Amino acid sequence: MIDFTSVFAMFLYFCPKLILMKTYKKYFILSAPPEEVYIALTNPLTILIWTGEPAEMSTEINSEFSLWDGSIIGKNLAFEENKKIEQEWYFENENDEEKSIVTILLHEHKKGTSMEVKHINIPEQDYDAIAEGWEEIYVGSLMDFYAYGE
Repeated sequence: MIDFTSVFAMFLYFCPKLILMKTYKKYFILSAPPEEVYIALTNPLTILIWTGEPAEMSTEINSEFSLWDGSIIGKNLAFEENKKIEQEWYFENENDEEKSIVTILLHEHKKGTSMEVKHINIPEQDYDAIAEGWEEIYVGSLMDFYAYGE
């Protein structure tokens, strides 16, 4: 008879990355139209205004980007103007087979924009910090940016 507990324990030991990746998904409402939010996310000068940090950003496919003084770095994978941004975010010790992909979808909303953030293949040990970063720093800074002057 097969001892599945031992087999599973061996699987986790030899293939930890297959199990220890998480997904973050959340919707945020921003008080600006999708066209303005898209510019805020893709234009380095606008990024500087809402983050307070210089940024390297381009809407060229496969271009490298850097935000928050290198705290977030990666590669731009796809753009659909005013609607979609897809990026690969780099992590230390990441597995080439399980790239950490961020997809941001912008939808019109009666209050401005519904921004859908989906971040897949987050290393488990980084998940809480990444989720907090999305909510308090990345999106929080954008919300503050659009709330200024209201």
